[in-house]
Amino acid sequence: MKRFSFNLEKFLALRKFEEQEAKTELGRAIGALSEIEQRLRSLAEERSRAAASQFAPENSAAMIQQYMFYLLRLDSAREQLCKEAALAEMKVEEARELFRTAYQNREALDRLKAKREKEYKKEMLAEDTSLTDEIAGSRAARNR
Repeated sequence: MKRFSFNLEKFLALRKFEEQEAKTELGRAIGALSEIEQRLRSLAEERSRAAASQFAPENSAAMIQQYMFYLLRLDSAREQLCKEAALAEMKVEEARELFRTAYQNREALDRLKAKREKEYKKEMLAEDTSLTDEIAGSRAARNR
């Protein structure tokens, strides 16, 4: 009995590779977005600490003004990070869509392979059955 052979196996391997690459790229995009979100959280914590320290009783007017400039700088850094986060979210969505497409392409070939393998097994079973019937029939004819 010959073994099952899927003639699109190389193409399936290529689709699996493309899916893995898309998955890796999606992971990178999510990682970059997570890093930006972490930087935003730490910036918010720093701003909160600075705002709380701004009007401490031991601060002079000059020190309060320095805190004000620092808070403005933190705010502009936050705005820049928000823009970066929006771009990173767009990249995540693009990468997610590419992964979804690669997954669907690979899944379609996997289903085709499974269907062909099922058909092959059905054919082999029918062939084995007919061969067994033929052998049994020839033995019965010889015994008569």
